Amino acid sequence: MVNQTFQIHPMLTRRLASLRRRITSTRILFVITLVTFLFVVLFPFYWMIISSSKTLMELSGRTPTFWPSHWTLEAYRVLFEEMNFGTNLQVSLLVATTTAVLAVVLASLGAYAVARLNFRGKGIMLNTILLVYLFPGVLLIIPLFAMLAQVGRWLDVEIADNLPVLILTYLAQTLPVALYMLASYFRTVPEEIEDAGLVDGLSRLGVIWRITFPLSVPAMASVGMYTFMIAWNEFLYAFIFLNNRDLFTLPIKLLSISQQLNTRWDVVMAASTVMTIPVIVLFLIFERFLEQGLVAGGVKG
Repeated sequence: MVNQTFQIHPMLTRRLASLRRRITSTRILFVITLVTFLFVVLFPFYWMIISSSKTLMELSGRTPTFWPSHWTLEAYRVLFEEMNFGTNLQVSLLVATTTAVLAVVLASLGAYAVARLNFRGKGIMLNTILLVYLFPGVLLIIPLFAMLAQVGRWLDVEIADNLPVLILTYLAQTLPVALYMLASYFRTVPEEIEDAGLVDGLSRLGVIWRITFPLSVPAMASVGMYTFMIAWNEFLYAFIFLNNRDLFTLPIKLLSISQQLNTRWDVVMAASTVMTIPVIVLFLIFERFLEQGLVAGGVKG
């Protein structure tokens, strides 16, 4: 036993010495910074979720409760059964998804024309489009509303509580930057690949559909996520154009719930949790999709 002890002791010494070399002050500082960052980022989400599952007594108590003693889904029942939150969730999904799809389709075609075709005033047009995006939305809402109201009178169309009109305003905000992002990406696609497709008998549209778009999946997915999140979280335009409670998007519905006379903060937290879930799910889905798109977009030598 004594001999075994003296044989093991040097090995433990070497391991401790190796561990001391690995644990440096820089690494300790990095770990502390990372843990602090994760805590700052994740704790609000944790607090939102547990607050939606607390009882009213725990939620209104003076002492903060970091773990509910009794988990309850009463807030979610009230949210969907008494406040018609499911209808507003469907409206937000419809508006955000339609905006994202239209933005990707229109921006892809426009960006390809800017990146590949030569025409007079192309540079001025692209810079002007980007300049429009630099204006804050609050400055554009009054002239945009006045213009849409005038067009609505000509066409005998009511612009209030009109979801296609709201989607049109979202496209006005997202198309400029989407077009600029995709045009920059299309320029990185080698023209030789498209020329080879033209030599093989493909039309220009065939080249775009079979070659350029598949190679541009990562950029198109990024633009789709970007426009979806803008439309999903947008508040100002929806607040101006929507008056019918059944047509409220989720940001407006969340404001309506929080401004009630007897505000139930567990319901507010439940609504915030439900509003966050689609964005997280979309990111997880597109993260895998982006990885596949990057691999598929590789060019073999």
